Amino acid sequence: MEVVFKNVTKRYGKTVAVGNLNLTVKSGALHFLLGPSGCGKTTTLRMLAGLESVTEGQILFDGKDVTRLPAADRGIGMVFQNYALWPHMTVLKNIEYGLKLRKLPKSEIESRIKEVLHITQLTRFVDRLPGQLSGGQQQRVALARALAIRPNVLLLDEPLSNLDAKLRHEMRDNISRIHKKTGITTVYVTHDQKEALSMGSDISIMHSGILVQTAPPRELYKNPESPFVAGFIGETNIIHGTYKGKDGNDHLVDTALGVIRSERKFGDFKAGSGVFISIRPESVELALKQSPNETNCFEMTLSHLTYLGDSEQLQFTKGDTVIKANLFNALDHGLSDGDGARVRFPKDATLVLPPDMQLGAGT
Repeated sequence: MEVVFKNVTKRYGKTVAVGNLNLTVKSGALHFLLGPSGCGKTTTLRMLAGLESVTEGQILFDGKDVTRLPAADRGIGMVFQNYALWPHMTVLKNIEYGLKLRKLPKSEIESRIKEVLHITQLTRFVDRLPGQLSGGQQQRVALARALAIRPNVLLLDEPLSNLDAKLRHEMRDNISRIHKKTGITTVYVTHDQKEALSMGSDISIMHSGILVQTAPPRELYKNPESPFVAGFIGETNIIHGTYKGKDGNDHLVDTALGVIRSERKFGDFKAGSGVFISIRPESVELALKQSPNETNCFEMTLSHLTYLGDSEQLQFTKGDTVIKANLFNALDHGLSDGDGARVRFPKDATLVLPPDMQLGAGT
């Protein structure tokens, strides 16, 4: 089931919660809506479910306009943040409830329950009450209940936020496995970047009710289109500078460190334009020896080092400029806090970006 938002806006009085949203969720995708609190992602999900009305625009399911269709008629399965299980009903009864409301034949109900219990690995828990289950097991019951009705679209609203770190990791694997098995178009709301990067087929970044960028995880990480996206997806170093123009294939940016050369950029700039450079910490290198290639090599001071066994996290400063580096299998450099060091980053690891568009504080 392909889902399309066409010029969708949601207002609460004068407040725009979601503004002119144009987004396509591909059929069979595990599509993430990602952003900080108040960015409009849950409002978008609730409009899709029919739980919030659309102020302007259309929502289409495989080309059919469902904008004014009641929630009960959209074929939506939804898993809420708090699971919303009936505490007095067993696992079996919780899953069965929605199927009985649809007045399906008994044989069909039994067949569907058996199928979703197998998919969610809950068969041995059928007679337990929710209070007798772990958080991860309750989450799987909510998922099984949503899958049992065979929805056109499955909606997940921060489903792992109440779980501890170990359970969250397990449930990521479970949800990914279940999605691959069922192939149901799934829209997943979260503010957790690792969830989105590790599970999503596509990710849409939102801020202040505006869709900022949509792309597959690797594309989004490698080619963010703004400083906000670069900093929100993973960790990055953002350096402000002035665009000087091109030298061959290199874009030149004058910064407090000196002139930085980059082979990559997003947007069109004129000489003298204010720009930002994004450099991922894993792309920053220590230049321990003199090299014929001194491009993007700068003298800085090591202000802090964190040793993690398999890696090191280093923070370098020069004036107000801060550069973070993640070194894996690092050589014994012998540096300690306060030492001077030469820091280098490849031209193809730097990305020149335009300033962020004016975005509000959120909704």
